[in-house]
Amino acid sequence: MKILVIGASWVGDAMMSQSLYRLLMQRHPNAKIDVMAPAWCHSLLKLMPEVNLPLVMPIGHGVLSLRERYQLGRALKKNRYLQSIVLPNSFKSALVPFFSSISQRTGWRGEMRYGVLNDIRTLDKQAFPLMIQRYAALAFDRDRIHHAADLPSPLPWPHLTVSASDIDQVLQTFMPNCILPLIGFCPGTASGLAKRWPHYHYATLAEALIRRGHQIVLFGSVQEQASGEAIKASLPPDCRRHCRNLVGKTSLEQAVKLIAACRGIVSNDAGLMHVASALQRPLVALYGPTSPDFTPPLYHQSRSIRLISGGCKIRKYEENTGYHPALIAIQPTQVLNALQSLLL
Repeated sequence: MKILVIGASWVGDAMMSQSLYRLLMQRHPNAKIDVMAPAWCHSLLKLMPEVNLPLVMPIGHGVLSLRERYQLGRALKKNRYLQSIVLPNSFKSALVPFFSSISQRTGWRGEMRYGVLNDIRTLDKQAFPLMIQRYAALAFDRDRIHHAADLPSPLPWPHLTVSASDIDQVLQTFMPNCILPLIGFCPGTASGLAKRWPHYHYATLAEALIRRGHQIVLFGSVQEQASGEAIKASLPPDCRRHCRNLVGKTSLEQAVKLIAACRGIVSNDAGLMHVASALQRPLVALYGPTSPDFTPPLYHQSRSIRLISGGCKIRKYEENTGYHPALIAIQPTQVLNALQSLLL
């Protein structure tokens, strides 16, 4: 059985989708699952043994490109997929399987996708409160799963495995002379300051860990470089040599391998948090306006810290107006105590 999945466009969503692939392989052990996703995502997909072949989605996020989607769909027709599963909720994301004439095209209704999907599901958000549950439900027949309680328990969580040789190689590249235990920080987010723990709190935590004998490593994308620079600059001069700022200086694949080398991770609610969770690294996840009620870290040795309850919507224009009060209120001592409890 050949299945085409139209994958997610964000790191965290890409990681959580692995639970779907694991369930599909449990149901169909001989299935071949191809995942079409942006090229940057392939370094993650290649670490998922359930994925047969990562396919490049050449059309940018948010772009319709109707003719290109038609041509892409017709080109994929030769692969003879029996089913497609569309994870994004947009209308355009369902067009490639439609143009491929795949007989069963599965997904949530999303943007009124009647016709382009013929195995369409209507989402009751209260019935499936977690994103991982919404992905997992698509592995089963529509009439079988009506509520999260109908899903197998426990759900197979995302899980990445990196070889010791790969870890050693990337350590030689970026941390060749370090003998101290590594603690990784993921201080950025794709959506601006409002969802980031303040850089000065990260610096205070880094100083405390350095004085306890740890090496700090900062991870993130090129767009998040200012976060890493601000943290290192806020450290006392004698601590800076024990803080390696790799924000924007590694590929995603290299960052994954370096995170696997860390004894523990502290992260905002961001994609690398889900990577650390899937690598089964002890993890403290920091939430403000976003909530662990929807996308928590999926690892038993993790702690989520959030000091407010309920929803807290951040408008687009507010994302870079400053740190959110709910994140400012999380004190470094709280995070340090939570991390130390995981490292015992």
